[in-house]
Amino acid sequence: MLKSVVRAVGAAVRVSSLTATTARSLPSSSAKLCAPSSATARPFTRSLWMLNSSGASDRPKLFSSKVFNPSVSCGCGGLHTEGDKAFGEFLVDEIKEERKILKNKSLPKMSGGWELEMNGTEAKLIRNVSGEKITITFNVNNSIPPNFEEEAEQGEQKSADEEPEMVSTPNFVVEVTKQAAKHSLVFDCHFPEDEMSHGEGEEESDIFAIREVSFQPEGDSEWKETSYTLNTDSLDWALYDHLMDFLADRGVDNTFADELMELSTAIEHQEYIKFLEDLQGFVKCN
Repeated sequence: MLKSVVRAVGAAVRVSSLTATTARSLPSSSAKLCAPSSATARPFTRSLWMLNSSGASDRPKLFSSKVFNPSVSCGCGGLHTEGDKAFGEFLVDEIKEERKILKNKSLPKMSGGWELEMNGTEAKLIRNVSGEKITITFNVNNSIPPNFEEEAEQGEQKSADEEPEMVSTPNFVVEVTKQAAKHSLVFDCHFPEDEMSHGEGEEESDIFAIREVSFQPEGDSEWKETSYTLNTDSLDWALYDHLMDFLADRGVDNTFADELMELSTAIEHQEYIKFLEDLQGFVKCN
């Protein structure tokens, strides 16, 4: 079947309008909906040096241009400096703090009968409904919006409970495949900066949006640029609403999107801790 499209979008794209476009990329193998405040989140601790004035005085010790004499090698053949030692001690503390605020030791379950497949930072949700196969693909890389920068610029001291919360809001691709069809209908979706509504009198606005829609040959591993792609930035609202209803009928609605953010946030946090542990081992040559 068609490998679902995964967009490697940087943090700046997260705050752009729906007209923003990015380069398409496809996952090599199988593996971020209610308001963001309801999704699982954690206090932001990755910029402690920026948000904590006491941390700012410590940072030069790790990144000083001063040349340190290497210590005795541990047998790995790598360079060991006082800076490496300080770096390793910092990572020990950082890992402890991240583990303390880890809310999900196991990944949260998605309602609706979705099966989860993981391949590193790429996740794939699969559901079969009345002869149709619905596949959702997303990647947690670059899925944290950079809204913490405003907090850092203010330079105000805040307690741990007041730290800005981190919620993963990844771009995600919905692929709908019918048994008798030769092509899959592919939706490129994302979480806009503001909740969007496309109809008058709606009690609940959509917290995710469709950016593009295209038919792609089933089984192809590459997105075909020769296939017509419908961009929704100038689309008639009636057609857009029908596309959203099409997804909702297949379980891709606000409830799904809220759970997707919770799942993506949990995956991203676990991957971050794993990265810190690998980094610690690399610095210490474990």
